[in-house]
Amino acid sequence: MSDQQVDQGKRTWLIATGCAGAVGGVATAVPFVSTFAPSERAKAAGAPVEVDISGLKPGEKLTVEWRGKPVWIVRRTPEQLEALKQLDAALADPNSDRKAYPTPDYAKNGHRSIKPEYFVAVGICSHLGCSPSDKFASGPQPSLPDDWTGGFLCPCHGSTFDMAGRVFKNKPAPDNLEVPPHMYLADTKLLIGEDKKA
Repeated sequence: MSDQQVDQGKRTWLIATGCAGAVGGVATAVPFVSTFAPSERAKAAGAPVEVDISGLKPGEKLTVEWRGKPVWIVRRTPEQLEALKQLDAALADPNSDRKAYPTPDYAKNGHRSIKPEYFVAVGICSHLGCSPSDKFASGPQPSLPDDWTGGFLCPCHGSTFDMAGRVFKNKPAPDNLEVPPHMYLADTKLLIGEDKKA
């Protein structure tokens, strides 16, 4: 009978130490495995963000976060692209020559993008850091000129931007919206935060 009690004690001891070892192993493995994913700190510091734009229809906007900032991807309609050609005289910096937010060479064109249809910009006004609102519909609207062709309105102080993020003259915002480094990994897949030069 005493032999059985000793065996029972050993069995309980083995089970208890085995369970403790398993819990310790899992506790050690979880932080190790989590190191493979970029940390929130790394993402905030500028880790590139992959974006699938296959579901984006003409006239729609998708917002993602990069470096703690909203980045807009807008799929412009043919009419919106055509309207861009008529606006140069009304814009403060139509060719994106100012250096406060340097525009990448691949976006130094009238549509400020790699592919004319898709516009990628940081959605923060260059005046005081507000986030402009979408005003994609053309025509007269409150706080907008009667000949409005579509774009963005910063509601804080009235700065207006066209569908390429270019600021209109005589507005508080000193510069166009920033175009972040980006590149296409495929026809419908964008990488925000990195381009071929990086």
